[in-house]
Amino acid sequence: MTPFRLLILALAALTLTGPTIAQPAKKPAPGIVRVRMVTADGPIILALDTRRAPVTSANFLSYVDDGRFDGAVIYRSARSRNAPQYGFIQGGIRTDARRILPPFKHERTDQTGLHHIDGTISMARRTEPNSAGGNFFITVGALPSFDAKGDFPGYAAFGHVVGGMDTVKRILAQPTGGGMRGQMLLSPIKVINARRLDGPAKPTGLVKPWLIDRKK
Repeated sequence: MTPFRLLILALAALTLTGPTIAQPAKKPAPGIVRVRMVTADGPIILALDTRRAPVTSANFLSYVDDGRFDGAVIYRSARSRNAPQYGFIQGGIRTDARRILPPFKHERTDQTGLHHIDGTISMARRTEPNSAGGNFFITVGALPSFDAKGDFPGYAAFGHVVGGMDTVKRILAQPTGGGMRGQMLLSPIKVINARRLDGPAKPTGLVKPWLIDRKK
């Protein structure tokens, strides 16, 4: 067989067996809105359950659509003492009053049906239930003690990680110390940006004073 014929056969084989083109990601189920959060340690894809936790999801999306998480940080890694590969990471605007949106009603997990399983995103808050705002946490492993029960309002779970759980685990393993029982990251992880992947953005139209200060 001549070299030319061998070349023709090789090209034909590549045409028939070459790599397939990656298909676009399937659309999420009704009521699910995905958000891509890009951190300095990698991306995290979140699926927010706007059907079962509409108020909490709407609050989070307002921060996303306004760009209020852009430049924020993931600042806490709370690892289990007995199993340090489990726990949660926490991030958001911390106490930056320039980025805070109005408070909203707490959605209990015993009403939404959502629970703190592995990869859940939920809202950080102070002691009072309606104090959540621009800070969130993501679980690594199940944390059923964070679910509402009886007089305990729990924390407002509103979605879960659908991509980038390896990023979450890397952040959880970062060195910690200082406040919050030694759980503060020694080198906080920057949130470069957060953008919704489904549907149009719906910015609040409110003033963004943190951007005004940056331009000075």
